[in-house]
Amino acid sequence: MPGSKQAVLVTGGAGFIGNCLVRQLVAQGEYQVVTVDKLTYAGNLDSLAEVFDAPNHDFVEADICDSTAMQSLFEKYQPVQVYHLAAESHVDRSIEGPGDFLQTNVVGTFVLLQQALAYCNGLSSERRESFRMLHISTDEVFGSLGPEGLFTEDSPYRPRSPYSASKAASDHFVRAFFHTYDLPLLITNCSNNYGPNQFPEKLIPLMILNALEGKPLPVYGDGSNVRDWLFVEDHCRALQLVMQGGVLGETYNIGGSCERTNMEVVNAICSTVDEFEPELVHRPCTSLITSVSDRPGHDHRYAIDSSKIQQSLGWQPEFDFEAGLTKTIQWYLDNPEWVARVTSGGYRRERLGLLS
Repeated sequence: MPGSKQAVLVTGGAGFIGNCLVRQLVAQGEYQVVTVDKLTYAGNLDSLAEVFDAPNHDFVEADICDSTAMQSLFEKYQPVQVYHLAAESHVDRSIEGPGDFLQTNVVGTFVLLQQALAYCNGLSSERRESFRMLHISTDEVFGSLGPEGLFTEDSPYRPRSPYSASKAASDHFVRAFFHTYDLPLLITNCSNNYGPNQFPEKLIPLMILNALEGKPLPVYGDGSNVRDWLFVEDHCRALQLVMQGGVLGETYNIGGSCERTNMEVVNAICSTVDEFEPELVHRPCTSLITSVSDRPGHDHRYAIDSSKIQQSLGWQPEFDFEAGLTKTIQWYLDNPEWVARVTSGGYRRERLGLLS
């Protein structure tokens, strides 16, 4: 194993949640952090610039669907922990191209589980005892809530998009490998993340950038769909707590307790951008809001009950929605070069998820 520190693999470590987790882990200095990423449209090495050349960080460009590459990673680094975040993650993209989601989220997870199992089976009993793998999933596997109630760890799975179906399948494979093969696994299901470095196909960064540039702010339907928003730094702290102290085989829900309708989110972005950029000629930014036809199968409401992780592991979100949103908008204002580079590929902030 390279270096003297124990290794931690982070799949999807150049993605939005992954790069935040990698930066936290590298800064703590306890582990040799190995970022594993295929570098698709959403994987961006610019987001890792501050830690990329750190002595306790390695980057490996690899596809989790590549069994040989995954075997080599386990053999080379002999990891003590694996955070599995690599995934196709945008519902609209899953509507247009569900096959990519099946391949990465289901087949890729299965390949990673197979290689983790082979690796664990070759370890001494003492080293196997210390190995853990955490599979990071989504609240969307639970389907759509009514006006009341919260998703708990015992909520039935009712996925309603190709994305959520692929994540539900991967969750089930993880549980199957735990119960069948005694592989040391944990699962988390999180609510909608937001924060710096997020690829601008998602609601909050898309609205921030369009508001700054005077472009239309497209809102699905009447904007009444509700999401529970979780600041990405809070999420990554929670993942580390689950990895260190979670009970193997258990699932932990992670939510921000910040329910907002889509229209409330967009209005809050407009208000903050107006405040930060008083010279914008198109102020107020709310004048840019445009209603567009709803996406197919759009779930109306998600909300997470995080009481299990709060009570058993002592986690609490540090950021309320207003503080997190302010920090996020300021980051996009301060990092125009990142925005320019990440949008220089095929995505131009056009609408995705249309059936024709």
